[in-house]
Amino acid sequence: MATGAYFFWQVFTVEIYSKVLSTLSKGIWITVYVTVVAYLSACLIGLGLAVAQLSRFIILRQAARLYVEILRGIPIIVLLLYVAFVLAPALVAGWNWIADGIGLDPIRTRDFSLLWRAVIALTLAYSSFMAEVFRAGLQSVDPGQIEAAESLGLNRWQRFRHIVFPQAFRTIMPPLGNDFVAMVKDSSLVSVLGVTDVTQLGKVLAAGNFRYFETYSVVALVYLAMTITLSLAMRRLEKYMRQRPDAKADY
Repeated sequence: MATGAYFFWQVFTVEIYSKVLSTLSKGIWITVYVTVVAYLSACLIGLGLAVAQLSRFIILRQAARLYVEILRGIPIIVLLLYVAFVLAPALVAGWNWIADGIGLDPIRTRDFSLLWRAVIALTLAYSSFMAEVFRAGLQSVDPGQIEAAESLGLNRWQRFRHIVFPQAFRTIMPPLGNDFVAMVKDSSLVSVLGVTDVTQLGKVLAAGNFRYFETYSVVALVYLAMTITLSLAMRRLEKYMRQRPDAKADY
């Protein structure tokens, strides 16, 4: 802790570190934006995939499982490159084919920003991990409570909203928090596409001033500050959820 405090003190008091931080601060918002948008999108898709995996329809179950297994098996950096240089041009070509049929103006591949290609890639990657988190949480709910809800006349949506998900949320909250912290770190991979996040600005700055130690030390400290802050926030949230009066109530 003392070492960390010393380095943070250096960042704000030594001129070279302060200049590096000033430059990197422009990329912090990009990092936060990419992380938040991709994380929320991945949560929505992951929840849908989890529900599909528990569906009574075998085609829906198998399709969701195939998606999860394929996306979990591809390294994130490979997925970033695939989305950016294979999927994005294919989407543009598909849109232009549709636009030509209905009289709209075509678009060019370069009009599809690299920022959104990165967001899509992170969303696809993390949705497969979150699908398994949601699935495990949903399956952890006592079947007896679901049967009791059925006997009370609640339909499937009401059972999910009032019985299953509130209880599953307490189970899945810690791993979801871990995934959020992991996504903050993995968002640095978008620098391979030239997105001007913290890592990319650090690379450009270090290539210009040749102060690699100072530059990458500040880059590391910026990510460390974000991940530690998020970890502490998630711990407080977990503690709050455990201390709620209804934390052990039966639904």
